[in-house]
Amino acid sequence: MKSIAATAVLALTLAMSSASAAPVLRHVVCFKFKPGATPEQIRKVETEFVALKSRIPQIAALEWGTDNSPEKLADGFTHCFIVTFKTEADRDVYLPHPEHLKFVEILKPILEKPFVIDFWTKE
Repeated sequence: MKSIAATAVLALTLAMSSASAAPVLRHVVCFKFKPGATPEQIRKVETEFVALKSRIPQIAALEWGTDNSPEKLADGFTHCFIVTFKTEADRDVYLPHPEHLKFVEILKPILEKPFVIDFWTKE
């Protein structure tokens, strides 16, 4: 019973500490692929984007997913990647980083349109 209580206290402490965490810089990237993009090409884009986390140390976190909104307002954008940086300097290293530029070359042939927005998190 003590271990359950200790675990609950630890979970609550972690939740409270993350709620008051320092702001981070989010780099949100959404892709609309060309109609002729194959599932294999799209999978390669997914794999290569996720791999950037291990190739570029300035990336603090990377999350991604595909649209499943019932609102149907995505305007053809299917993929969203959220890259987290601790500083603008980290983002400034990422953007021209050779690994990022190699990824862009994989993406470009099948990309119809990107959407990118960066913001500092706020509570």
